[in-house]
Amino acid sequence: MGARDEDASARRWRITDLARSAGVSTQQIRNYAEDGLLPAVARTDSGYRVFTARHADALVMLREMIDGHGWGHAPAIVRAVHRGDLETALDALDHSHAELSREREHVRMVLGAFETVVAKRPDTKPIPRGNLRIGEVSTVVGVRTSALRFWERRGLLRPSREAGTGYRVFSDEERRMAHVVALLRRGGYPFPVVESVLGELRSTGNPERVRHELAARQRELHRRSVRRLRASSALYQYLDQYAALPGGPAPAGAE
Repeated sequence: MGARDEDASARRWRITDLARSAGVSTQQIRNYAEDGLLPAVARTDSGYRVFTARHADALVMLREMIDGHGWGHAPAIVRAVHRGDLETALDALDHSHAELSREREHVRMVLGAFETVVAKRPDTKPIPRGNLRIGEVSTVVGVRTSALRFWERRGLLRPSREAGTGYRVFSDEERRMAHVVALLRRGGYPFPVVESVLGELRSTGNPERVRHELAARQRELHRRSVRRLRASSALYQYLDQYAALPGGPAPAGAE
C-alpha cells in the first residue's frame, strides 16, 4: 500500500459523511455499529465515534449483502466477518446459496410435475359425476381409502361431509385433485411438490397461467441468484482487503 493509500485509509470519516455515502440516516449507522454490522468503532477521549475508510468499505459490503442475501442471512455472515470468524461466515454464506438452490430445484420439480399432470390428463376417462363417497373415489382413482384419508389429513384433499351421516363426500373438483395426487405420488414426487401443484391448480385452474406463474418464479430466482453473486463478490473484495484469506496473500496493511 502506498503512502497516499495509507493516508486515505487512515482518514477519519464523519458519521454524516458515512451516512450520506450509503443513503441512510446517521442513526442507522449507529445501529449498524451497535449490532456488530460494522467493524469495531474506536472513540475519541471526548466519546465521539471514529470512522475510517474501512467502515465506509464495510458499509458498502453490508448494503450489497443485505440486497443479495437478505436480512435472514446477511447479518449473521457480516457479524462473523467482523468478529474474525471466517469459518462461521463462510458456513452461513454456503447456507444462503444452498437455500436458493433448493428453491430453484423445488420450482423446477413443480413445473415438471405440472407438465406430468397436463400430459396425463386424468379426466379423459368417463367416470361418475357429482358427489362421491370415499369408497367410490377409491375405486375411481385406484388408491386405498386409507391413502385418501391420509392425503386429507395433509391438507391435500378437502372433502365435505354429508349432512346427517357425516360421511366424506368428494365433489368433481376434489375427485380431480385426488387423481392429481395419485398421479404425482406414483411418479415419485414428494409431498411439498404435490402441495405446490395443487395450490397452483386451485388458485388458477388455467394451465397456461400456471406455466406463466412458474416461469415468472424461475426468472425471479435467476435475478436473486445474480444479486447473491454480486453480494458475494463484494464480500470477497472486502475480505481480500481486510482479512487474511486461506491460501491468499496477507491483507493490505498487514505486517
